Amino acid sequence: MTRPLRQIRIIIPILIGTAIYAFGLHYFVIPNQLMEGGVTGIAVLLNYAAGFPLSISTLVLNIPLFFLGWKALGRDQMLYTLVGIVSLSGFLALMEHLIERKWLIPFGGSQDYMLVALYAGVSLGTGLGIVFRYGGTTGGVDIIARIVSRSKGISMGQIILSLDALIIGISLLYIPIEKVLYTLVTVFIASKIIDFIQDGAYAAKAFSIISEHGEAISKKVTIELDRGVTLIPARGAFSGQQKEVVYCVVQRQEIRRLKSIIRNIDPRAFIVINEVHDVLGEGFKEE
Repeated sequence: MTRPLRQIRIIIPILIGTAIYAFGLHYFVIPNQLMEGGVTGIAVLLNYAAGFPLSISTLVLNIPLFFLGWKALGRDQMLYTLVGIVSLSGFLALMEHLIERKWLIPFGGSQDYMLVALYAGVSLGTGLGIVFRYGGTTGGVDIIARIVSRSKGISMGQIILSLDALIIGISLLYIPIEKVLYTLVTVFIASKIIDFIQDGAYAAKAFSIISEHGEAISKKVTIELDRGVTLIPARGAFSGQQKEVVYCVVQRQEIRRLKSIIRNIDPRAFIVINEVHDVLGEGFKEE
């Protein structure tokens, strides 16, 4: 498969994911005054406080973060993030147009906010889950978390959770506390849906890669994913040929990218992927 075709097969699902995510925001979240985390949550707050369109706020807030990430993380890691940022803003603008023309009637004015919170969580989680599964992000807090994690050694999960909690906490100035509590239900459901779509409830996967090009794979993983790699000498029992086992643990949104790195270097590599129940160490959870 050629490189452009591989990129198209990744970009199309990212577009689908951001479309579902944008739909969930405008159909469930905004009309019911719920909240969201990250930079999107800041854009939602600006919409509640000053009426700024979500599509414009999301794009404007992500532009400086994108260039910061491009400088700190490199071109390869930011390519699909750019696709996610631009497509999300575009689909948000499309939803705003459809609502303005009354071609899409938001699910608002309902007194059953638990039902709203559940469906908001499902739609947001489905959209983000698809984006993450294909190696993309919607920018914002993900970029900040990756940069801080690399420089300070704090896990990305802890950084994202802290920033989301701060943003949702600020929303108490603009929306009632019961809406914030329903938002927490939405966030919880969304996180479970993301895990489900990522094919597993765990935050990480362990890769054991048997290849004659272990050194090249390890260098590429270290540079592009910023993950630690262990090389284990090995010898084929039948062929007697010397090989290396490359052992690496990555987060769920990095799985597809790691597979791509391996296949580009050694299409004949033998890959074993194991579920990881818990990870302690740099880049993950610290105790």
